[in-house]
Amino acid sequence: MFSSLPRRVSVYEVSPRDGLQNEKNVVSLEAKVDLVRALAGAGLAKIEATSFVAKDWIPQLADADELVPRLASLEKDGSPTFTALVPNLRGLERAKAAGLREIAFFMSASETHNHKNTNKSIADSLAVFAELVPVAKSAGIRVRAYLSTLWGCPYEGAVDPHRALEIAVELRDVGAYRISLGDTIGCGTPAQTDAILRLFSSRIPVDLLAMHMHDTRGTALANVLVGLENGVTELDAAVGGLGGCPYAPGAAGNLATEDLVYMLHGMGIETGIDLEKLISAASLAEKIVGRSLPGKVHQAGADILRRAAVRPGPQT
Repeated sequence: MFSSLPRRVSVYEVSPRDGLQNEKNVVSLEAKVDLVRALAGAGLAKIEATSFVAKDWIPQLADADELVPRLASLEKDGSPTFTALVPNLRGLERAKAAGLREIAFFMSASETHNHKNTNKSIADSLAVFAELVPVAKSAGIRVRAYLSTLWGCPYEGAVDPHRALEIAVELRDVGAYRISLGDTIGCGTPAQTDAILRLFSSRIPVDLLAMHMHDTRGTALANVLVGLENGVTELDAAVGGLGGCPYAPGAAGNLATEDLVYMLHGMGIETGIDLEKLISAASLAEKIVGRSLPGKVHQAGADILRRAAVRPGPQT
């Protein structure tokens, strides 16, 4: 059992963007900087800091142009890498002006969610992506792509994975260096995840795939385990379990980063993350948003780590 697990996994932290965009109250610029500083201090190598969308579209992230330059002092020898979501060429120009070396583009595998989330059809989103990637590459900016609602859509229900695969292939062919497959409403089960990953890896090398799991129904870690067994080595998560989706009714938060890292370290999988410091970052996130967050490991506290077999740092 578990003989095919990877030795090391990359955790892609999305709480400053995917987490805070779903908060009712706008978090201050200083609090965002403090959160990102705590995440970087815990060893997160990639942090999606914000989104360069129209300021009236997601007002919680309207300070993107101010935030990203403030984070430059946190980078040491190129780590962490800060990224941001961009919807179009205008967003790309803002990200470029802020000094980012990587961006993310988002779209959905279902027409209805894609239209509600981006105000575009799937075909139109793919056209924008084809326009955006060459400009980004010419500026030395790498492009990651999200493909959301793959496990299920809040408006349409079941999503055809074969149609979703065709979208992913086009994203890959246009130039996405990685495609993050999203269970936006947290409805996936392990058997479904195995089927999706086997299908996708028949056309796309598994090292180009990441997983972005929400924990609405408590199955995120089970799905991640299936992903690990299928060779996925990059996983998206949000500290404390922050997040949701403004355009996916009923979607709860992301998989909590500390829960993910606790499981990975307990299985002997390296991450480069200090779990104790990550738990502190989750506690800070709770203070910032002013409410309890659903992540289980930070609720249990760091004391148990000192008495358990799972140590705060990566296993060797």
